Amino acid sequence: MSRVRYAKSMRDLERVERRAGRDSVPVDVGVDSEGSNRSHDVIRTIRIVYETDAEVAQAVVPRPLEASVGSEVCVSFTSSATHITPDVTIESRTARFGVRVDYDEKPGVYLLAVPMISESAVMLGRERFGQPAKLAEVDLEAIDDEVVEASVVRKGIRFLSARAHRVEELPSRTFVENGYTFKAYPGSTPDKPFDQDPQLLRMEWHYAFSRVWRLDGELALTDSPFDPVVDLPVRRIIEFEYAEGTVESFGRVLRPVPGDWLLPFIHQRYDEPTVEGVEV
Repeated sequence: MSRVRYAKSMRDLERVERRAGRDSVPVDVGVDSEGSNRSHDVIRTIRIVYETDAEVAQAVVPRPLEASVGSEVCVSFTSSATHITPDVTIESRTARFGVRVDYDEKPGVYLLAVPMISESAVMLGRERFGQPAKLAEVDLEAIDDEVVEASVVRKGIRFLSARAHRVEELPSRTFVENGYTFKAYPGSTPDKPFDQDPQLLRMEWHYAFSRVWRLDGELALTDSPFDPVVDLPVRRIIEFEYAEGTVESFGRVLRPVPGDWLLPFIHQRYDEPTVEGVEV
């Protein structure tokens, strides 16, 4: 008798049901009372909000989302510790880069880039949640008690980085942040852009920050044909913080959208360095 692991036994499937998919990816993913996916992590994070040009912000956002009036870009660098078992903890590092949008009376962030350090996290982000996840080197360090820095390197280009020092400690807080993505399957044949209509998803991140510091520092965007974050220039820093605490994540499908709405933007999640872009 031989054993093959490309097929699951009934015991495997029962374990998946009990753990709500946790053995499919090395993160603590569960299901809430409404059947939504979720994960819970202990995190350290640098969070930045800056103002960019209004016409640029609107140009990168697909319908039915609309860039917010403030034309704000949200950037974060996060190190998270996920407890797989009482004795096993996995650290992952992720960055997010996106434009603040309005939709259905729930403002949020439309994600343009989500660099991650592990292949399994990229797979989860893309396949389950429609995130523009890409494999990259993501670093987040506390140089000493006062200075923190973070960076993202991909294809040999350090296209996103931040360095700052702590100015003052702020009150602890809890809040919910929304993120918007499109779950889409490019067409299997050349005559179809998508195999089916893309789905608009909303991510919900429930943060509980036990310690928060206001930072003073710099955010640097460097040109990369693979990750063109520099096309959304920094005009004014609005928020700059370092925080420690926990986050619980949820994802929900909201509605299908016509493929034509997403077609000019789907390349954002792939490497297509020859794109000329649009003039705004």
